[in-house]
Amino acid sequence: MSAGPSLDEALEEASVGASVTVSGPATATGLRRARAWLTRAAEPGSVAFWRFVDEWGPVEAVRRLRAGSAPDAVRALVGPRAQQDATLADLARAQRCGARLVTPEDDEWPALGLHALTVAVAEEPGQPRYQSPRTVAPVPPVALWVRGAARLDELFDRSVAVVGARASSAYGEHVAGELGHDLAARGWTVVSGGAYGIDGAAHRGALAAGGPTAAVLACGVDRPYPEGHGALFHRIAADGLLVSEWPPGAAPHRHRFLVRNRLIAALTRGTVVVEAAARSGAQATARRAERLGRPVMVVPGPVTSAMSVGCHELLRDEALRAALVADAAHVVEVVGRIGADLADPPARPQQARDSLSDVAVRVLDACPVRRGVSAERLAATAGCEVVEVLRVLPALELADLVQWTGTGWRLTPRPGGAGDGPEGAGGG
Repeated sequence: MSAGPSLDEALEEASVGASVTVSGPATATGLRRARAWLTRAAEPGSVAFWRFVDEWGPVEAVRRLRAGSAPDAVRALVGPRAQQDATLADLARAQRCGARLVTPEDDEWPALGLHALTVAVAEEPGQPRYQSPRTVAPVPPVALWVRGAARLDELFDRSVAVVGARASSAYGEHVAGELGHDLAARGWTVVSGGAYGIDGAAHRGALAAGGPTAAVLACGVDRPYPEGHGALFHRIAADGLLVSEWPPGAAPHRHRFLVRNRLIAALTRGTVVVEAAARSGAQATARRAERLGRPVMVVPGPVTSAMSVGCHELLRDEALRAALVADAAHVVEVVGRIGADLADPPARPQQARDSLSDVAVRVLDACPVRRGVSAERLAATAGCEVVEVLRVLPALELADLVQWTGTGWRLTPRPGGAGDGPEGAGGG
């Protein structure tokens, strides 16, 4: 552990500096240690705890918690952790793995994105029994542990969340990888949770395009989970960021994944659900995004796939107003600049008969496949005058759609008998 003043001494120095409106190293150190302590003292997501810290400020909130003078409901959230202090060890451990603690007082704090959480938590009732459960409450983080050289605010400024099932299908992983690659190629940061399945495919797609990606974790940024993604996390940290509310070394407890989802929804401009079962964390992230005013996008899948049931339910939910997307262009159209980032219409195969007039189409349909017939016979079948037939036949011949056999007109034969299809179903 690095040498330094005790937590209480650092808090006292910071408190004195704040009371005389003097900002200096001691004040900054005490404030940073206070926020580091808060990330370990209580599990994120509690409305009461966040309001207590917001009211008193991080330094005074920690002093009151350690002195036992905080409200009973808040002290119960901390329990025996109130007398523990691992701030110096946490900060040193973060430094060793190339991580840092980013606080709301820092320039790189993503204030714009997280403001949605501040607005949402203000709408929570005052009575605890009426407040949202901790796993779904829209509570801003007190600080974020970040691993990677990129600035937190800049990386998330143009970002999209791509989430989905861990037990994904080959279809889902292909779509997620393509989305991650194409979004990164367009200059968007791809954000996900670092899990197996859709998350990992989205991260790898972004990295393959040479773009940044960020993983919001439910454990310490120095602890790869799942372990099989250790190499992936190393690559993400090299070009993007690993982000967590929990201090280094924190274990990936199950409930933390649900709490973590609100950050993915808040930090990004929109959330894309690629695959989701009937009960899934990806669905939960989408609903957090909708509550925060962020657009929700959904990739449809086969109606026979259990991994797309949740996606289809999201699309059927009229209150959610989810947008159906199939590629990165659709996603950027939803989250990009109004009127500027529009997706191109899907390409349609061009056919020679697309530009034909109504009479020309009718004459072409009247032409037989094998034996030639006269212009008079074509006029009778097409329902037009002979002169009209004679006027359009030269253009059809130049387009290589009909040919003169020496005795009459017929469709131009196609390789493999292609002329026997609907375009060649003329009269005989």
